Amino acid sequence: MTVRRDFQESARCHPDLVIGREDLFAGARDQLASGGSVLLHGPAGIGKSTVLRALAEEYGATARTVLRCSATESESHLPFLALADLFGLVLDDVSPRLPVAQRTALESALTGRGESSLQRDGLALRLAVLSALRALAAHGGVLVVADDLQWLDPASAELLGFAARRLEGTPVQLLCAVRTEGQESQEYDRHLRSCPPGTLAVRLGPLSRTQVAQLLDHRGHGRLPRSTVREIHRTSGGNPLFALELGRALADSPTPPRPGEPLPVPTSLRALVLSRLDMLSVEARRTLLVASAGARPSPALLHAAGRENAEAECAQAAELGLLATEPEAPAVRFAHPLISAALYAEAPAHERRAAHAALSTAASDPIERARHLALATTGTDPDVAARLAEAAALARDRGAPSVAAHLGLLAARHTPADGTPGPEERRLQAAEDAITAGEIDLARDIAREVLSRSSVPAERVRAWIIVIDTAGHTMAEVDAVFPQALADAGDDPRLLALVHYQLAWRALIVEGDFTEAREAAAHAAELAARGKDRRTELLSLAFQAQTETLMGHPQAPRTIARALKEPQDPRVAWHHNGAASARFRWLVMSDQLTEARATVTALLREVRRRGSVESEVHFLRGLAETELRAGHCGRALDLARESLRLARDSGIGETASGMLTSLAEASGGDVERALALAREAVEHAEEDGDQMYLSRALGALGYAQLVAGDPAGTVRSLRRVRTLELGLGITDPARGRWQGDLAEALVRRGEPAEAQDVIDVSREHALRLGRESVLAVLDRSEALVRAAQGDLEAAVAQLTSAQDRLGKLGYGLEEARAAFALARLRGKRPAQTSTASSAYDETTRMFRRCRALPWLRQVDDSLTTPEPEPARVVPGALDALDVLAAMERQVAALVMEGATNREIAARLFISVKTVEATLTRVYRKLGIRSRVDIVRLAAARRAK
Repeated sequence: MTVRRDFQESARCHPDLVIGREDLFAGARDQLASGGSVLLHGPAGIGKSTVLRALAEEYGATARTVLRCSATESESHLPFLALADLFGLVLDDVSPRLPVAQRTALESALTGRGESSLQRDGLALRLAVLSALRALAAHGGVLVVADDLQWLDPASAELLGFAARRLEGTPVQLLCAVRTEGQESQEYDRHLRSCPPGTLAVRLGPLSRTQVAQLLDHRGHGRLPRSTVREIHRTSGGNPLFALELGRALADSPTPPRPGEPLPVPTSLRALVLSRLDMLSVEARRTLLVASAGARPSPALLHAAGRENAEAECAQAAELGLLATEPEAPAVRFAHPLISAALYAEAPAHERRAAHAALSTAASDPIERARHLALATTGTDPDVAARLAEAAALARDRGAPSVAAHLGLLAARHTPADGTPGPEERRLQAAEDAITAGEIDLARDIAREVLSRSSVPAERVRAWIIVIDTAGHTMAEVDAVFPQALADAGDDPRLLALVHYQLAWRALIVEGDFTEAREAAAHAAELAARGKDRRTELLSLAFQAQTETLMGHPQAPRTIARALKEPQDPRVAWHHNGAASARFRWLVMSDQLTEARATVTALLREVRRRGSVESEVHFLRGLAETELRAGHCGRALDLARESLRLARDSGIGETASGMLTSLAEASGGDVERALALAREAVEHAEEDGDQMYLSRALGALGYAQLVAGDPAGTVRSLRRVRTLELGLGITDPARGRWQGDLAEALVRRGEPAEAQDVIDVSREHALRLGRESVLAVLDRSEALVRAAQGDLEAAVAQLTSAQDRLGKLGYGLEEARAAFALARLRGKRPAQTSTASSAYDETTRMFRRCRALPWLRQVDDSLTTPEPEPARVVPGALDALDVLAAMERQVAALVMEGATNREIAARLFISVKTVEATLTRVYRKLGIRSRVDIVRLAAARRAK
């Protein structure tokens, strides 16, 4: 499936219909490629035939002969029918090569002429099938493809099994599929015994929710809301056929189901279970209807709901296969969720309401009682609405925001138009709960419905904010919303604060302007304070602190302190855009990894308790980043992958999670996957116009390219990062920590001058901000520059110092990289061969401790393959201005425009001192003495 913003494994060579079966498909393909046979098994609709066809299409091309049969239940009584399907087209080829008795028996069975039967011609027929397969195999490989073995006529099944058991040593393979029921079912054993020795049995299980979403999208149902896809997955039990039928029914339905209503179950699926339901007594069917309406039905609940003979009636349903038999389990469980859905969908509306009315008093949980009361009630009712709103608040407190959202919608439905609070206010609260739960599509739909109904400014602004929030990092797509929101806000400072807070985010994401974002956030905080909206004030201060931290602004600690002042709002305290999150970011960038880990772990625990999906995705990334900095690559990779799975499932933060997972994969996992994830992150950030995450994604790509041994690619990617961050106003090198990687790649490319320029500029900011780990990494890179210039003694001393400092700061992976660079340098000095060997051993130990598998592979490569000497650049061979590094060229270009040193510093977001130092290097490289000489040299160059 190709889904916008979905990060996936790199494409493999298999048909796109085999969704969610990649590993099984690969295993079956390997089995066939090695000359073995495969038996696919699983319940009806699970996708056996799809996988069978895909394997047959791919592997059949390698066989000389492909024999096929596909049995049906209605034809299973016809003897030798499957045999006729298999051999009908090749009978003329093999008959002449069979003994007369075998040929006669086989022709009689396949053509129906004569009176052939297993009783009469048993041995001759068995030997004929075996001989026929061997005759075909004598000229090349034979693949027998048989679907639905359970419907094979008994005679054909017996003959095929007899031959299969005796085909060892011949190039005949079987690719078969058979229906089996139940996770622990061993029904395939009988069929497996009829297959060649060593046949691989592959069970197909249910698809995950993400895989069901992929399947629906592939079949043209990709526009369904995520909450609906989740319900399809639940109702279908992950069965692909059932999921597709439910998706098709929803697509054909003129209106989507309302909250609390079941999915429309199509006739094709109802027919699978309704025939068995018809065998139930009327009372047993009513009992099962109550069970299907309940969230966690049990015999006790059914008794409390008035079903006096629940045990006997459930036993009757279990005998018919409608209920799962679990003697020790107190719950009443349907054999498949579809049975419950079909039963409920088939029941008349008044019977459903009666079932819910009974459960509204029988259920022990107040949330369940309120839900059933709502579904038993028609029309508006303020008392029912109030009970539902109370239940929604309780669900919210329990950390079940999805339940709260759906209860809130039920409350809105039962709220009279003149109620207080009104129906629109309750819808908006439901939408905000949906955002917390990660149900972005549902929240957006609710907000747009409110905008179509309400003329109240406060409700409209709140709805506009929800529309903006649900856009996430695709904020450019809702640009038209901001003027409308500002118009609805009027001069109300409380409402204006909400809009200006979002405008701060827009300045950062769409415009890539940190300065404007900081000013907008400060203005939003001021408006919120005037409007006495402490929540928006705290969020605005936290955002201001985040931007100041990333900019390297000296005000950041003071702003964080303001955002942490009492009184606090509990909704902001744990929020991913709150002050605690801003403080966590400041801790990470200030090298306080232990405290950062404790902070983000506590935040992650709290958001999980509250059920906030977006915050969970965010803090999983934060914890993964902290572990990565500490050199715990395996742990970081697990956390990053978890964040990406959750982001993909909810559609929240996929670009950021893909970028972070790329970094983790390049450090401790699969470098190819790291490259693929980083490239997708870059592509999506560019499509979204998200300048902030574009620089982060390019940084991840540059790192992955460095680990993959592509310094040229690293230079291309990280030069773009450098330019982007200059434009964004980001001066803190601890934000992306790409500077050392760029310098290292430049040295490998034979450009030590530009590498030194990167180091000098970055060091100035790191010194100003006290970024000790960045300074140590820059020293590591500078040592490589010195080594490239031939000063090995100084390089070794600087690397030794950098390694020691990184170790003390707790940066395990960076420490190991310094040790690796040191081992490489020592390996270049013949007199230190034994020292180099010891250094490589120490490097290996350190990378193993970090579980940095890609780096371990680099160590192995270094020991077996000599490192190539970096390319040498001969300045005399280039045009004079082309010898300048990137920063030097930018400064020189502004000098040519007539800019002063102060103007250059302001435009490039660097200090005047840095401009002066850069110009000194420019003069030295070009052999000139002043700014005037730069202008003259440029003029002479243009005149050529």
